[in-house]
Amino acid sequence: HEARAWCEAACATGAIVPVEVESADGPRRRCLARPDIIAQAADNTAPSERVRILSPFDPALRDRKRAERLFGFSYRIEIFVPEPKRRYGYYVFPVFEGDRPIGRIDMKCLRAETCLKVRAFWPEVHIEVGKGRVQRLTTELERMARFAGASDIAFEKDWLRESHPDPK
Repeated sequence: HEARAWCEAACATGAIVPVEVESADGPRRRCLARPDIIAQAADNTAPSERVRILSPFDPALRDRKRAERLFGFSYRIEIFVPEPKRRYGYYVFPVFEGDRPIGRIDMKCLRAETCLKVRAFWPEVHIEVGKGRVQRLTTELERMARFAGASDIAFEKDWLRESHPDPK
């Protein structure tokens, strides 16, 4: 009740305004935003097309339902899922290229060996994984390896997996 009252009061003073946000699958949803949101959006540059490995707790994905609406990306962390029931892995990272999800990666830094081990990469459905995309992913893995203090990257045999359609 407190949040609703605050929103109503903020709308009445013009501190926030109603807007419609289009979901990844097309429907529009009413939301609230600052009045300068349209001007700010127009001033933003397009996101870099760089491949990025995100934390499972990245603010863009923290609200799983919102991420699914905005990006069409159904992501669940499986650390509490019994191993036989996991679709991907214990601690799988979302992978984006620009502003769209392209897959998930299971990797682990083996600190004693100073190696970032890539166990598996699952591309999203309809994402082609050609040489260029593998090179962009490798560039991001090199950045992650440096961040984690690893000097090498090792790919497990058959690391590139098949897409898993959403089970819905």
